[in-house]
Amino acid sequence: MDEITELIERWVLAVGAADLDAVVADHAEDIVMFDVPPPENGVRGLDAYRETWPPFFAWLRAGAVFELVSLEVTAGEDVAFAAALLRCGEPEDVAERRLRLTLGLRRENGRWVVAHEHHSFTVSDSADGVEALHRRWFEATAAKDLDAMMAGIADDVVSYEHEAPLRYVGVDAVREVCATGLDSSTGTVTWDVPDLKILVRDDLAVAWGLNRMTAEQPDGTVAENWSRGTRVFRRAAGEWRMVHQHVSWPTDAATGEARSDLTPDATR
Repeated sequence: MDEITELIERWVLAVGAADLDAVVADHAEDIVMFDVPPPENGVRGLDAYRETWPPFFAWLRAGAVFELVSLEVTAGEDVAFAAALLRCGEPEDVAERRLRLTLGLRRENGRWVVAHEHHSFTVSDSADGVEALHRRWFEATAAKDLDAMMAGIADDVVSYEHEAPLRYVGVDAVREVCATGLDSSTGTVTWDVPDLKILVRDDLAVAWGLNRMTAEQPDGTVAENWSRGTRVFRRAAGEWRMVHQHVSWPTDAATGEARSDLTPDATR
């Protein structure tokens, strides 16, 4: 069992180091993996297994955690299985959340190889991850950290912004909108959603509330405006990413002009 324990510990370290060759080492050519993300029928064969890892490595490089918590191994003469728990997620989200891992191994040519992997998270309706993502966005906006603002946004996001065109498709398009917003003020720019509401069902979530934006002006005054915002999120590999955003101002029924001067104050 020591040999199998060492094999799995090497694999965990290789994943954390984004060392693809070391990750696929000690895996059978006909490996079958049931992963958290699709496909539903699993990943089959070493080449397909190899192709799943680069996106996960990119997520780890962005600051995610992948650490072994516990490991139990049961081994026979030629067949073995292992059950493990790992911390897998954003640093602020992994205190309690665990990735569950089951490995099936067999002995080939005198050495153990992994023939099956099964990764899963418990299904959770907790809004903590989506709320934490918003907090990071608010902090990144105040710091004018564009890269951090883009974290948590899916590559294929579709965003309905205040300005034309009708829609912005892809994270690069959204990045340009955010960059323009940050550049609109030489001083501090802030964004928050004081009345943020979040609803989570399985691996989909929706968040909504009134956006409060402020921008410091050259004369030292601070301009403030409010708008409406709705955002949709998808969870994959334990990570929430925004796949759709819709922000808008109400319009004046008489003139058709956008009312960006309104506030939540019911007296106005």
